[in-house]
Amino acid sequence: MPINRSQFFKTLGLGTTFHILESSVQKTPSAGKIVQGSSPFPNIESESIKPKALQPGDTIGLVSPASPVYNPDDFEEMLVKVNSLGYKVVLGEHVRDRRGYLAGTDEDRAKDLMNMFKNPVIDGILCVRGGWGCNRMLPYLDFEVIASNPKILCGFSDISSLHLALWKKSSLHTFHGPVGTSSWSSYSTQYFKEVIEKGGMPSYQYPENHGEDHLTIQPGTTEGILLGGNLTVLCSLIGSEYLPDFTGSILYLEDVGEDVYRVDRMLTQLKLSGILNKINGFIFGKCTNCDAGANSLSLEQVFNDHILPLNIPAFYGALISHETDNSTIPVGIKARMNATLGSIQLMEPAVIIS
Repeated sequence: MPINRSQFFKTLGLGTTFHILESSVQKTPSAGKIVQGSSPFPNIESESIKPKALQPGDTIGLVSPASPVYNPDDFEEMLVKVNSLGYKVVLGEHVRDRRGYLAGTDEDRAKDLMNMFKNPVIDGILCVRGGWGCNRMLPYLDFEVIASNPKILCGFSDISSLHLALWKKSSLHTFHGPVGTSSWSSYSTQYFKEVIEKGGMPSYQYPENHGEDHLTIQPGTTEGILLGGNLTVLCSLIGSEYLPDFTGSILYLEDVGEDVYRVDRMLTQLKLSGILNKINGFIFGKCTNCDAGANSLSLEQVFNDHILPLNIPAFYGALISHETDNSTIPVGIKARMNATLGSIQLMEPAVIIS
């Protein structure tokens, strides 16, 4: 794939009422543990759990585990978009709560998420938006109950902490993808349905019509399980019990509104904590509105300092981001990446087809 370096550096300096029904814990009958057996991927748990696929007409639970939607009109617009995907919608009891920059108290936000996992009426869970707050509610989650009631969980940005914690504590494959308030472009919708409804194994490749603001850091191909998410959120979990082992993984990252020196600082933290030395491949989706500014290293220089010495396939520019088109990336699923082409190929379905 051609690389337009000048473009890269120019850009980077480098109305319905819903309710929740309470229920007792019940295991989703068509989902369960997948025994991996012997595996070339050393950090896969001996048993990992795939949720059942969503189908048109299934019921989606909407929760706000991080920040609230401040504008009521935006909330109503979100409901229209999610309904247009072909699902019934049930709202968490506290989904409209506000407590400063949080969507309610930590306990209430955790309660909403747990109720969605426990409720047999709910087939999948979609987070309303990111922001900040998921880390604060992790101590209030019952990971054994979640593992006993596996369901689709989708979102990105601050939701990254839920994905990483649920993989570590529940061995559940979740989905780094659109939130309820996303634009739900044709690209985002296509990959969401391909992975979550059809159990497909798509190849994600930077489309030609998106221009050429992408970069091969180190060419080559590799395999591993997909782990990562928002760079800032991942770093905030380092040293906690909720961070999984990244050995043999393909690390995918994205971020928004971070100056290049902050990206440098966080990649340095990943390096000093030993995470970068464990991975098989590196993908930085997009760093949206990440300004180099005056007297700054470029983003390419930061990648060259931290990633190039690893001598592993690495590229920048995948559609994993805070931008309009956002891929749905299953957490913990085996994949193959080609850094020269800027592609990611799933090697197994992420859901169980009924």
